Amino acid sequence: MRNPVPAVRFGGMNAARSTAEDYIQFLIASPVVVSATEAARVQPDRPAAPAHDSFTRLLHRLEPDPEALWAEVRPLIGRGTGVLVIDDSTLDKPRAKHIGLVAHHWSGNHHAVVRGINLITALWSDGDRVYPCDYRVYHKDGDGKTKNDHFADLLVAARDRGLRPRAVLFDGWYASVENLKRVRDFGWVFVTRFKGNRKVRIDHGETMALDRQPIAGSGTVVWVPGYGEVRVFRVVAPDGDTTHWATNDLGMDEPMRLVFGELSWGIEEYHRGLKQYTGVERCQVRAARGQRNHIGCAIRAFVRLEYHRFTTGVSWFAAKWAVIRDAVRAYLEHPLYRLPDPITA
Repeated sequence: MRNPVPAVRFGGMNAARSTAEDYIQFLIASPVVVSATEAARVQPDRPAAPAHDSFTRLLHRLEPDPEALWAEVRPLIGRGTGVLVIDDSTLDKPRAKHIGLVAHHWSGNHHAVVRGINLITALWSDGDRVYPCDYRVYHKDGDGKTKNDHFADLLVAARDRGLRPRAVLFDGWYASVENLKRVRDFGWVFVTRFKGNRKVRIDHGETMALDRQPIAGSGTVVWVPGYGEVRVFRVVAPDGDTTHWATNDLGMDEPMRLVFGELSWGIEEYHRGLKQYTGVERCQVRAARGQRNHIGCAIRAFVRLEYHRFTTGVSWFAAKWAVIRDAVRAYLEHPLYRLPDPITA
């Protein structure tokens, strides 16, 4: 028989009663309220059940490190069969006055600058699965890093972990010459958006904004000053809006560009699922360390929901509400809140 694993002790004290997995499962199950107090209230009735201060200590004790996420995602993906999508999203904190990491950021959801925490994610997708494999919290006042610095860090980490993406997909915010060169230097293909005012030239013509150049929907090879040749596609939406996609794969055709464009939307679905089903925006702990750990646990909670969706076909919504539905069913079997029985004369 195997020897039992000795209890882990912290600073000479008894082993912690709550673990990261306890908190992650709480995030999956909780419908609305996300707090250490609520996590303690819903614990099963058992000896030495963790109290609220145990969960509070957990969020301050853990080392905020995306490596824990990678350790869980690594066996779930094929490192050469998907695309790497990098984008950021703002976690709303409209009433946060004393919470660390909160600042003013642009929100694509609100189409305005809002108070919140900016999260940058590297997502792996093969068209059937979407797994966050790395992330960074943007907080320039705390670490001095820009979004482009974090973008570079995510690329380096992906390469060092042996990822071999079919393409790296990212928004026009990250389409600087330096970032385009970083992806190219790794030997990878990029597919990104260019703004209409991006200066390019065709053959030896005049350098002008893309909006003024004769860019074909099937793709036109242009010269980007400071970088070199890319192939640009002009896409006109039914409402008349025009967008431009660019790639360093000069032989890419429009059908393949369309495939990569569809795959890039996977990160928008991920952002929606993360916010709706893991409580990532709802933690009110003040310390920056606690917020980082809560965000990391929420992302890992999403991985569990996505793995369940892929292996069973049950959506994130259905999986979340199955937990709540079972709780409602249990209550209806034994309702607690009733009016007194009527008094008979």
